[in-house]
Amino acid sequence: MSGSNPFENLQEQLDDAAQYLDVGEDVLERLKHPERVLETTLSVEMDDGSLETFKAFRSQFNGDRGPYKGGIRYHPDVSRDEVKALSGWMVYKTAVADIPYGGGKGGIVIDPDEYSDGELERVTRAFATELRPFIGVDKDVPAPDVNTGQREMNWIKDTYETLENTTEPGVITGKAPENGGSAGRVEATGRSTMFAAREVFDYLGKDIEGASVAVQGYGNAGSVAASLIDDLGADVVAVSDSSGAIYNSDGFDTRKVKQYKAETGSVTGYGAATDELSNRDLLTLDVDLLVPAALENAVNGDLARDVQADVVVEAANGPLTPDADDVLTERGVHVVPDILANAGGVTVSYFEWVQNRQRFQWTEARVNDELEALITDAFDAMTDAYEKNDLPNFRTAAYVVAVQRVVDAYEGSGSWP
Repeated sequence: MSGSNPFENLQEQLDDAAQYLDVGEDVLERLKHPERVLETTLSVEMDDGSLETFKAFRSQFNGDRGPYKGGIRYHPDVSRDEVKALSGWMVYKTAVADIPYGGGKGGIVIDPDEYSDGELERVTRAFATELRPFIGVDKDVPAPDVNTGQREMNWIKDTYETLENTTEPGVITGKAPENGGSAGRVEATGRSTMFAAREVFDYLGKDIEGASVAVQGYGNAGSVAASLIDDLGADVVAVSDSSGAIYNSDGFDTRKVKQYKAETGSVTGYGAATDELSNRDLLTLDVDLLVPAALENAVNGDLARDVQADVVVEAANGPLTPDADDVLTERGVHVVPDILANAGGVTVSYFEWVQNRQRFQWTEARVNDELEALITDAFDAMTDAYEKNDLPNFRTAAYVVAVQRVVDAYEGSGSWP
């Protein structure tokens, strides 16, 4: 992984888009920094009675278009700059999807594999207690992210509701259905990645049926995207996780690979007819479609020179550095950016929030139909901007659309001390 600073990458992407917009330097500068960042130290009792401390963050980047929205991740590499960058990407992700949210992000510096379920619950509830004054259905609505899911969201909801002596399921999204979660939420990020892949192949006049696909990262987003793209008739020939990559030129049964990973903890070792590769090897395979679905900065400028895929659809947040973007643009590789391709998660989170506020549950079919409509509309808006403004790539086009929407909201509201 590159050592590129994700927050600086975000700011560079905004600068690139601003060249094609009538936005003052003062307004642009405002859009490049978070409105506030909470940094806190959690002190939590371990199972053996000892006390351990954990650093945690919540960045609220911009609320011009609505409540802050974004996930909470548990990872040893969580940092202040990372959550600032991720919260900024959320601002423009919600804007390009045209849902009424701003952007936020949070995280705890922790390796969850090293702690018991009870310890993780106490860590989560300690963080929820610190977040309590800053979150709320109309203020900041967290959600799952790396190494968090329905369980952690349920704990946060329960902690908040207990301390506030209220019932407010919309304070957080990504909950279990029986706790107010939405049908279709678990598959949403992978589903929007599939929609983005389908749309870009159609836009470029390519046939996704029979296309070869490599997926880097086989967690929830990557495995769901792989299965749904496979359902379109594509051939998923390579997948990877943190342990390594596997390749079979005839393709995999993507759901069986997911089951194998669930049983063994890794995709490596699956099937006698597979070759094992490094993650770098997977990223540079000669395939029609590459789906980076792991962490940020997976592809830097040097590695981008060896990428052989014709199309890249970003299921992860920030998997390409700006240098990689420049190289791939020069080489004519089309990249559907993360702020559109993986917007399914936050979009269905929005649907969940709407359902919580209405106290009315939608069917999974309705959720998926509404998601498809929003993602295809967002793709059309991006390609319209790309063509009308003669922009260098899809990422710049997506940011042009998103930044203009945020600027319009800010300027329409006015400013006062």
